[in-house]
Amino acid sequence: MVKKKREPQETPHSLTKAEEQVMQAIWRLGKGFAGEIAAAVVAEPQPAYRTVLTMIRILEQKGFVGHESFNGNNQYYPIVSKEAYSGSMLGSLIKNYFDASYSSLVSFFINGDKVSEEDLDTLSRIIEEKRKSTLQNKAVKKEANTNSK
Repeated sequence: MVKKKREPQETPHSLTKAEEQVMQAIWRLGKGFAGEIAAAVVAEPQPAYRTVLTMIRILEQKGFVGHESFNGNNQYYPIVSKEAYSGSMLGSLIKNYFDASYSSLVSFFINGDKVSEEDLDTLSRIIEEKRKSTLQNKAVKKEANTNSK
């Protein structure tokens, strides 16, 4: 077994739609051989095996995917986590379309017609929980600073 390892990138590059579809399959599988990844790609029409293999190679070049070789067969695995990529893309979206304002993003979604009462209640709970934990953290830090003097 030969292992080809790359370190995760700090800020991942953006992916094309086709690359993202292949990456989604790899994230779902955790690791897999090209045939397994090709079968797991959710797209219409289903891409050909060679097309998926080309996308995997491009993803390797971009630093998103690594592989281990087993008797000449490569098993691919994600280097960039779905969470890291999602965070990077969301940060870019907020910066480029919402003037780097999270409140503008939330306002955009809340003011649309697609947000249910249940969604609004859930968001209110999340915000209130975050507010409480932030206040608790500030109180703990203030007390620690007072005690250290």
